[in-house]
Amino acid sequence: MSVSGITSTALSGMRAQTTRVGAIANNIANSSTPGYARLNTSLTSVESGGVQALVSPTPSDVDAATELTALIEAEQSYKANAVVFETGADMWEMLMSIKRD
Repeated sequence: MSVSGITSTALSGMRAQTTRVGAIANNIANSSTPGYARLNTSLTSVESGGVQALVSPTPSDVDAATELTALIEAEQSYKANAVVFETGADMWEMLMSIKRD
């Protein structure tokens, strides 16, 4: 995988987790709304590399503990992808420095 592929994959992971956090926030904000359908986020692989978040309503009720656990998972996943992105960017800078020299 190329450096640009690494950063692109990490960026897609960060975007997916951002989408996931948005769905979680919506669930928490609407937990007491009558008839609200909880939003579920599914992460799927993209053929070209990376991940995609798909949000769909589910017939289940909103459970605060489940939402908060999912929020922690999303935060940790986002941070991990950010580290990979930064590492890829550092590698790119190093390669460009070598090329210039």
